Amino acid sequence: MRIETLYRYPVKGLSPERVKRANLLADGYFPGDRLFAIENGPSGFDPAEPVHQPKIKYLMLMRNESLARLKTRYDDATGNLVIHEGGQEVLRAATANDDGRTAITRFFAGFMPEELRGEPKLLTAPSTYRFTDSRSGFVSIINLASVADLEGRLGRPVDPLRFRGNLMVSGLAPWAENDLVGRDIAGPDGLRLQVIKRIERCAATNVDPETGERDMQIPKALMQHYGHVDCGIYCRVIAGGSLSEGDGLTPAEAPAELGIA
Repeated sequence: MRIETLYRYPVKGLSPERVKRANLLADGYFPGDRLFAIENGPSGFDPAEPVHQPKIKYLMLMRNESLARLKTRYDDATGNLVIHEGGQEVLRAATANDDGRTAITRFFAGFMPEELRGEPKLLTAPSTYRFTDSRSGFVSIINLASVADLEGRLGRPVDPLRFRGNLMVSGLAPWAENDLVGRDIAGPDGLRLQVIKRIERCAATNVDPETGERDMQIPKALMQHYGHVDCGIYCRVIAGGSLSEGDGLTPAEAPAELGIA
């Protein structure tokens, strides 16, 4: 496999950020990924005792496709969240102080009032937690050949960013990633990933990541053409290392013991 692009999603449900390099730690998360979520009314999330919550408690593309109209960026150095809409900057707010978080709440309250169940408050993940869809899969891989195969079946382009993966890879046959579950993947710099499960797709993939239009039925198409709704694989990091665009990844020949339900 060859890594074509790397992405992180600092705020759950908001736009991706392409990165050139990522340093992954053993048993850690993809760097800068799902650091924040915006609750749609009280979620019950307690940062002192973080427990995985259903994604429906947060703003998300599956139900809130209007989020795709926003282009966001998180500045690691300043902690600022910057939001653009229609090519114009509409918010620059500090995620680490009360004034900034209030400004974020005010923005989303005005941006999507009819979609809210309560105050849209920014939640910050403690160091031991991230707002991932999976309880155990902290790095996601999308096989670009599988997306291209789906494009061929549908007869129209399918943006790989619909699947919100961290690693977009080439070099695998279409859908060969599904056979990697239970195997390790070796990378440069001593990195080792363990493939723990396939990723079941929901209605979030129906939303065009550029326009915010709900213009496709991806899970339905996957089921019709392949007999499943999976696209991509979740991994955990079992040995740390660095990744860059263009790096190679090598799946192990023999299955590894997962040790995870």
